[in-house]
Amino acid sequence: MSLHKFYPIFDDVSWLKRMLPLGIKLVQLRIKDATEDHVRAQIAEAQALCRAHDCVLVINDYWQAAIDLGCDWIHLGQEDLDIADLKAIRAAGLKMGVSTHDDDELERVLAMEPDYVALGPVYPTILKKMKWHQQGLPRVSEWKARVGEVPLVGIGGMSVERAPGVYEAGADIVSAVTDITLNADPEARVRQWLEVSA
Repeated sequence: MSLHKFYPIFDDVSWLKRMLPLGIKLVQLRIKDATEDHVRAQIAEAQALCRAHDCVLVINDYWQAAIDLGCDWIHLGQEDLDIADLKAIRAAGLKMGVSTHDDDELERVLAMEPDYVALGPVYPTILKKMKWHQQGLPRVSEWKARVGEVPLVGIGGMSVERAPGVYEAGADIVSAVTDITLNADPEARVRQWLEVSA
């Protein structure tokens, strides 16, 4: 199956309740610093919402909960790869997306046959402190040439205005966080994203 070109990331299921009715078809739930019970309750609710709206749900980090709750997709960062049971993830039939930032990470990830590769930050981002300042559009094109048929996600500092250039550079999917969550009118911003990624 091909994934939708617009990939918002939210930190609470309340965002999904607001945004899925607008037509989002691919979303990541990225919960940080929460109890296991809270995480599992959020995932279960998110899954029900996504199924009702025919939306692909990707769970960040919590691979064991994703397996236990019958999810379809997981996203892992580089630090997660060190501790995640990749055999168990694959045995459960989970599809897997992975973050990459440099050549070594990309080589490591491609050997795992991921279902998508994320490259970031394409632009400077306020969301995380990173040693990588910005990758730039030429890196997006280089990464796409290297990953081939594997879908490439551009993330980091993304906005509606920057999205067309990122697609043009080779990204199959563009992911946004603060461009939506910090916007004065998040619903209107999501509608713009859906338009630019149609």
